[in-house]
Amino acid sequence: MDGKPLALEASESVSVATPRQAPRERGHLFMPRRWHRPKIMKWLRRTHAWLGLWGAVLGLLFGVTGILLNHRAVLKIPAAKNAEMQLQVPLADPLPADATALGAFLQRELKLDKSATRPRIEPAKSAPWGDGSIRQPERWQLTFVTTHETVTAEYWVGNRHVSVRRLDPNFFAWLNRLHMGTGAGVGWILLADTLAGGLIVLALTGLLLWTRLHGRRLLALGLAGTCLTLGLIFGLTGI
Repeated sequence: MDGKPLALEASESVSVATPRQAPRERGHLFMPRRWHRPKIMKWLRRTHAWLGLWGAVLGLLFGVTGILLNHRAVLKIPAAKNAEMQLQVPLADPLPADATALGAFLQRELKLDKSATRPRIEPAKSAPWGDGSIRQPERWQLTFVTTHETVTAEYWVGNRHVSVRRLDPNFFAWLNRLHMGTGAGVGWILLADTLAGGLIVLALTGLLLWTRLHGRRLLALGLAGTCLTLGLIFGLTGI
């Protein structure tokens, strides 16, 4: 060793790494750029989350009963059943003067919670009988509907009795009645309306919060358009 620096046998190439530019934040695809503010985004996320919590239980109820209603005929799901009962209710003098009086009498006699809905009245008419015809009397039809029972009454004017048919739903049939609002009171209808309104807001806020992380805008429009097109085709053609 003579103390002299050794010469490098091969020159080493040193590459200086240039810092990569961070991708530009594109924001939310379906929102105007002027809405990209922390307060607005925070409000959207909180609204979406709290509305989802508000309608979670009712959404589950409507989802399960919707499946039961959609497939009850094709799949013959035996879950929802109605116990049927028929009876003849005698009438005392004087006979009811009109359908309203008959409805009030049946409500008292059968201890029904609600009064009858708008009665259906068929006027007297001629009906074919053999080679001739006979005079058919006027017929009244009344319906008493609650969430836990349906009572229908049929009365031919002049008869001394009323034919009554009662349906008592089991638990799953009761849930289906709630889904359709059959016999439901004002409170339940208003509560279901809040869920329907909440679903609209959830759809809108979910669309606004949809970002590039979930795919491209064309893909989002394609999915929504396909769903809408299939719904229109199946709904209009009955497929």
